[in-house]
Amino acid sequence: MSNNTETFGSRWGYLAATLGMAIGTGNIWRFPRQVAGYGGGSFLLAWTISLFLWSVPLLMAEMVLGRKTGLGCAGAFRDFMGRKYTWMGTWVYAVCMLIAFYYSVVMGWTVKYLTLGLTGAFKPGLTPEVTKAMWEAFLNNPGQVLTFHIISALIAGLIVFKGITGGIEKACKMIIPSLFILLGIMVVRALTLPGSAAGLNYMFTINAADLFRADVWLAALTQSAWSTGAGWGFIIVYAVYTKRDYDIGVNCFITGLGDQTAALVAALAVLPTVFALSPTLEAANAALGAGNNGLTFIYLSSLFPTIPLGNVMASIFFLALATAALSSLIAMVELGGRFFMDLGMERKKAIVLMTILIMALGAPSAIKPAILDNQDWVWGVALLISGLLCALAMMKYGLDKVRAEIINTPYADMYVGKWWNYTIMLFPVWFVLVFGWWVWQAMTWYPDNWMAPFETFSVGTMLWQWALLIVVALLANNYIADKTIKGRDITQEASAEGM
Repeated sequence: MSNNTETFGSRWGYLAATLGMAIGTGNIWRFPRQVAGYGGGSFLLAWTISLFLWSVPLLMAEMVLGRKTGLGCAGAFRDFMGRKYTWMGTWVYAVCMLIAFYYSVVMGWTVKYLTLGLTGAFKPGLTPEVTKAMWEAFLNNPGQVLTFHIISALIAGLIVFKGITGGIEKACKMIIPSLFILLGIMVVRALTLPGSAAGLNYMFTINAADLFRADVWLAALTQSAWSTGAGWGFIIVYAVYTKRDYDIGVNCFITGLGDQTAALVAALAVLPTVFALSPTLEAANAALGAGNNGLTFIYLSSLFPTIPLGNVMASIFFLALATAALSSLIAMVELGGRFFMDLGMERKKAIVLMTILIMALGAPSAIKPAILDNQDWVWGVALLISGLLCALAMMKYGLDKVRAEIINTPYADMYVGKWWNYTIMLFPVWFVLVFGWWVWQAMTWYPDNWMAPFETFSVGTMLWQWALLIVVALLANNYIADKTIKGRDITQEASAEGM
């Protein structure tokens, strides 16, 4: 098939791919920590509301862009908003590609720890001090980290190389059910541990006072946005491969709710385990407050061996984590490849090039963890801007016009009402609040030099890297606009069978 006409074989295949995109490591290691750190049940309520205020409307906006233009991010903004706005799509592309470079390193970590589980490394008697030493020894061995990074990039690249139906769809149809089965096994084991009820109580207890805390709502909005992939550009790209009959509203709701379900299941596995196996409440709080890496590779690695078949549970946990990482990395490889395909490159060459770029440009993050931390900070927050650009595209086109012409088609499974207009119009407000919150946090981390350009988590390091990307995108605007192939309006194509 040509670059433009390959499609998903079925709607389930499309949904499996979008769920794979959304369900990543953040569902398993970040979400439980956010629940624990921001009020348990109160956070869950705020997070659920955020799904409908932020994530689902933005996923719908992305699908609109992809289906109306039949192009990836740069071409979508060109055809949807006008030639001079191509740079916005280039920004969306670039941010996600920059994340892909270090995300492959993160997947490599999970693959390494999966091999440790399979070889019986998680034995009784491991203390947090010992597992911390294991983790640091691995990080300080660039050869090992690079090796697992390259293996991860090659696995994802090989899957995407096989195409949409034969690669991405086929893989995600296996990955998503397997991931839920693995998480389900962990939940059953976690809930049978003595003392696990403490984790459940904390997770589902709503404290009314927490609902009036601004940080709870801002953290919930951020978690929902990052977890669902809303604004990343993935749905723009995957929508290119949909058929005319595919509904926007239902598909995006299923993607958002599926991601939320996976996060809840992961939290049901992690929080009861931590509370049940930690010797004291203080120890449990220390584990949950230790960051993603600390919770996963230090504390859980020391807790699993304390139960019967602990090494098996550790293996299942890291297999689930590696599987989640893979499904997200697959989407990143496809997104990057789509950029080159839209510039006229043949599909297989584009995927090979993107895979090579990930291996090469991810190497600095593999060699020096501080670089990975910096890139995660800079481009993770930049995703908020990507989401804002998608919302602005909808407003420029006309929200009522979008709903009438693109969302509420004769093939739509559900009618999307005016509520969608209001959520998109409010998006700039949510952006200012959430972005301002992250800037304020960075200022508290570096009270004396928060504008320093080379601090790992400073405001200054974000601004200069963003400015550089914007300048490059603006300078390349006309070139990319001219080189990008002609798009197509999927909503107006002949009806496709095989739903």
